[in-house]
Amino acid sequence: MKKTLQCLLLILLMKSCGSTNNSYPAVNSAANNEREYQEVLKNYKSETADVLTYLLNGESPEDRKTALTVENTSQCNMVLTVSGNNYFKRIPIGKGKIGSVMVPKNQAYKLSGMVCNSLYQTSKFISDSYSVKLSD
Repeated sequence: MKKTLQCLLLILLMKSCGSTNNSYPAVNSAANNEREYQEVLKNYKSETADVLTYLLNGESPEDRKTALTVENTSQCNMVLTVSGNNYFKRIPIGKGKIGSVMVPKNQAYKLSGMVCNSLYQTSKFISDSYSVKLSD
């Protein structure tokens, strides 16, 4: 009886650990990255106009937000995840394109994404506009 309960518990744990809400296999591949890019792109609301206005008008100490821009010079579409204190955003960035977003100032952020099967991941404290170029 004890062995049966242990087996049942093990099966339930394996099932709960393996279940996810997406249809992507655990292995990252170019096809999975492209599927994720297309999925995020469907509902993404661009902040390009806000970022350009901010950058052209110049930064001010009174501004509560600042610009984050990422240039994707790789041959692959990507999704950049930006997460911080009470902030989370996924930004689809096409190959050869620039993605941008306005983020609250003076916070630490984790930036991550797959660039042509290579993981990009960094932590950054952002207090003024920040730009990064990613390539394969």
